[in-house]
Amino acid sequence: MAQIVERMLRAAKLDASLYEEVEADPAALGQALGVVVLSSVAGGLGAPGEGGAGLVVMGTISALLSWFIWAYLTYLIGVKVMPEPQTRSSPGELLRTIGFSSAPGLVRVLGLIRPLAWIVFAVASVWMLVAMVVAVRQALDYRSTGRAVGVCAVAWVIQAVILALLFTLFGTTA
Repeated sequence: MAQIVERMLRAAKLDASLYEEVEADPAALGQALGVVVLSSVAGGLGAPGEGGAGLVVMGTISALLSWFIWAYLTYLIGVKVMPEPQTRSSPGELLRTIGFSSAPGLVRVLGLIRPLAWIVFAVASVWMLVAMVVAVRQALDYRSTGRAVGVCAVAWVIQAVILALLFTLFGTTA
């Protein structure tokens, strides 16, 4: 338990060595899954407005789908379409690093303090995005942060379209 907490704190501090560590640790996949779930539950609990348990459940399902889709798209785009010469990675490595990049999302529980909810969510969103870029840069062994930003942006757009189609198909909103 102490290890995952320490890793989540390092991920939130944007510690590049943490992302290298979880990239190399296949046993960290369960921890990465736990980080995604905890972050989404925190988001559901602290979400501005009313949503209750349904929001937490749908938010968790959406976060898990998004994590999985985004990691695989990042692998395809980052390794197959936009690699640097030294780029070597696997879907598992990206699932682990991207999962830990959700750690800053735990602060969204502070949205329970209603006057702060929108501010908390805005700060958490930017923080998680920056963590994602660090995670992708490390997992793909990029020297260029700009390339990592590009891969994250392209993968995000594609996964957003996929999720929108899935939710439309199943008559659900995220």
